[in-house]
Amino acid sequence: MNVSPPAESPLPFLRIGDRAPDFSARTTHGEFIMSALRGHWVLLFAHPADFTPVCTSEFIALARSAEEFQKRDCALLGISADSLPAHLAWVEAINTQFGIQIPFPIIEDPSLAVARAYGMLDSAAQDSATVRSVFVIDPSGIIRAILNYPATVGRSVPELLRLLSALQEVDRAGTLTPESWQPGQRTVAPPLQTQAAVEKAGATWFFQPAARERS
Repeated sequence: MNVSPPAESPLPFLRIGDRAPDFSARTTHGEFIMSALRGHWVLLFAHPADFTPVCTSEFIALARSAEEFQKRDCALLGISADSLPAHLAWVEAINTQFGIQIPFPIIEDPSLAVARAYGMLDSAAQDSATVRSVFVIDPSGIIRAILNYPATVGRSVPELLRLLSALQEVDRAGTLTPESWQPGQRTVAPPLQTQAAVEKAGATWFFQPAARERS
């Protein structure tokens, strides 16, 4: 397991805007290098352990939505401290018992090198159970969003898809996405920067819809 720490911030305090640490590792799909995915969006998500109920529910949901992430040019990457044999056994059990194939790789991190580099695990932690961290990484390798859930609470796959779509829309259109925004809905304009623009916009200058694009 080889990990390159980020230059922008000390471990383990990664922030939005930091470059995602590069690493190489074994996965259920073979050897993997994080930087090989540059040019694509990446959803890197940690789970506390294989063969646990909440994690199983999440992986089934992610597998069922894998095509939606693929449409958005986003690679899915699971990771935990469990060994590669444990990952392989869990994937086979999910397929055998629930008829669900896990189409994305699951990274083994028994040394906790990746978990600590990404702040999924406190440096003083006494066990290997990572929190349910999610890192959305853009095609340039920059972390654009970080979500952390406790081990007891499952994540929402529809929300992860919505977040990814919103980030991509912001990049594409240069606008902002309001509360509960969904693809195809109206976005809002960035904050006005001049007194003249505020006066022209009127009383709702602080909350303006973005201009509609011409079809």
